[in-house]
Amino acid sequence: MRQLGTTLIFAGIILILLGIIFNMGGGFSWIGRLPGDIKITRPGFSLYLPITTSILISVIISLVLYLIRYFR
Repeated sequence: MRQLGTTLIFAGIILILLGIIFNMGGGFSWIGRLPGDIKITRPGFSLYLPITTSILISVIISLVLYLIRYFR
């Protein structure tokens, strides 16, 4: 149970830091506007599907978790 608590604290710190970076408008303005992200705008209707951004974030999170597990 102690290990779970440590992992949750670590994940929380990472989320807080990412929130601060995104709020300050850091160098991540390209996220959400990658090639492959679909944006459809019609009168009275708007659809946004961040497919490429979701895949990129998934790969980064998987890599970080792999490295954490590898060096443990």
